[in-house]
Amino acid sequence: MGCCGSTERTKREWKPLEDRSCTDLPWFLLFTVFCVGMGSICGFTIATGGAGRLVFGYDSYGNTCGQRNEQIEGVRLSGLDQTDKKYVFFLDPCNIDIVERKIKSMALCVSLCPDEELKTYQDLKRFAMHNGSELCSYELAGHKYPGLPERFDKCPKLPVPPSKSLPVFNRCTPVDISCYAKFAEAVVMFVSDNSVLHRLIGGVMASKEIIVGLCLLALVLSMILMVIIRYISAVLVWILTAMVVLGSLGELITCLLALLPVQSGMTRDKAQVLLVYAIAATVFTVILLLLMLFMRKRVALTIALFHVAGKVFIHLPLLTLQPFCTFLALLLFWMYWGLVLLFLGTTGNPVQNEETGLTEFRLTGPLQYMTWYHAVGLIWISEFILACQQMTVAGAVVTYYYTRDKTRLPVTPILSSVLRLMRYHLGTVAKGSFIITLVKIPRLFLMYVHNQLKGKENACARCMLKTCICCLWCLEKCLNYLNQNAYAATAINSTSFCTSARDAFVILVENALRVAAINAVGDFVLFLGKILIVTSTAFAGVLLLNYQRDYAEWVLPLIIVCLFAFLVAHCFLSIFEIVVDVLFLCFAIDTKYNDGTPGKEFYMDKALMVIYVKIWYTGGILLKWEIKCVSILDKNINATCKVLVPCFMS
Repeated sequence: MGCCGSTERTKREWKPLEDRSCTDLPWFLLFTVFCVGMGSICGFTIATGGAGRLVFGYDSYGNTCGQRNEQIEGVRLSGLDQTDKKYVFFLDPCNIDIVERKIKSMALCVSLCPDEELKTYQDLKRFAMHNGSELCSYELAGHKYPGLPERFDKCPKLPVPPSKSLPVFNRCTPVDISCYAKFAEAVVMFVSDNSVLHRLIGGVMASKEIIVGLCLLALVLSMILMVIIRYISAVLVWILTAMVVLGSLGELITCLLALLPVQSGMTRDKAQVLLVYAIAATVFTVILLLLMLFMRKRVALTIALFHVAGKVFIHLPLLTLQPFCTFLALLLFWMYWGLVLLFLGTTGNPVQNEETGLTEFRLTGPLQYMTWYHAVGLIWISEFILACQQMTVAGAVVTYYYTRDKTRLPVTPILSSVLRLMRYHLGTVAKGSFIITLVKIPRLFLMYVHNQLKGKENACARCMLKTCICCLWCLEKCLNYLNQNAYAATAINSTSFCTSARDAFVILVENALRVAAINAVGDFVLFLGKILIVTSTAFAGVLLLNYQRDYAEWVLPLIIVCLFAFLVAHCFLSIFEIVVDVLFLCFAIDTKYNDGTPGKEFYMDKALMVIYVKIWYTGGILLKWEIKCVSILDKNINATCKVLVPCFMS
């Protein structure tokens, strides 16, 4: 179970999909203990009444509404029986600081929320007498409201607006809630002064069917693009290459033409600037042409990988459902996390607010670290879920690559990959996601510090903060890429995380130029794919929405559709990118440890075999290859060498 200095066998013996054993078991146990701790926080909030106070609400004396309460030492009017008083009523509903979790308004438990406006204290008395719901502090008798001197401090602020209770949280909420937000006044004035907002909302409501249809169109286009991109990748790549080269040549020619009239009117300074720019453009153009000349093999490999990736999705169509499963898992976890965070806001010891004298519940002492623990859980478990997706996709692609006869693939390769992950490799995923968490936490902390000091720090401190944030972001991206390849190596050979990361790193370093070409060209092609889906969906949206005549504003529906289209395209093409990266790692391992001889036959697809023979075997080596290929009996892949070698010898 060693790490980077592991005592595991030093000579790597790649045995794809053969030997399986549990990897990084201690990390799986650590992650399990951590998740138990997350669950214990939720249980603690429920056991100590925090969850009940959030759901049922509590008054300013620490009594939870709708139940019998125990006396709180030092707090008057606590320990009351509020069984018949199920609703929380705020005397000044617009004086609540939700962000700081401080109740600046006195809160009481009442049996009924006022459903009509109460303008005078006589109205308060009548409401208490008729409905049995007293809206002033508990020590004041309802029939004495109009004449009590304490009515100004311990009765609601007049006039009392009509309110209704929330469906779940049992709070008396004013029908007019504009006072809850500082910007509400501006919104109200904006809405009252003109009808732009109404028109925008009306546009969305009137075209909701079209919006749903366009979102489904973006979904279908994303699925189709992942299949057909293998046919258009070559065109996109060479168009990109031609555009970049022509653009750099155009800049060079423009500079040279501008230098021609240097004798007639152009100042010496301008001529020198143009000359420097022309020299730089020349150097850049030469370097670019040389790179394209030497990188053409790698570009061809990228195109072949895209071609094979398209085949993967044809053989494994359920891969397209992976983004939905991951998003659903993340959504459920985030909902749970947010709910527990709200529970923590009403959990702890009763404390009297020094400003208002009202009772609040706060986490004090060691208990306050539960919030930090909960925050770390958000990052680690989210990264764990994303890592599970990467491992699942990698396992399915590895199964596809290392199965020579594609008709003998497992019935459900995705399910088989999930089962392998759950049975053997959850510890590896936990360890990889924890490493990402260790990098992400300080970056988020520095971003928080930077936002808090905005406008206060000097230029040097601002530059240092931004530099550290940028370096941590770059480190996180590099670790994400290395983790993804480590998961693929684990899926191939069932090794621990550090061993897999080391093996993958060695393979990637040995193929650094190929990796650079695949990432540069591949990322650009996938970016073009995202743009293609968004623009196609937007074009269809313009055509459909333009026929709507019952409203004038259709910009907002179109923006909603475009955002959804980009999100969907990003999710699907990210899966495509993972597939390409895993295929490349498998290809690199295949070509390093296999040479086509009996017992070391290649696993690669025919498309990759063609590229491999074309690019890396020329001249006298072909004779050796011909001899090797003649002795190979595998009719699916390696026997194609018999046909390929004579063709390339000519």
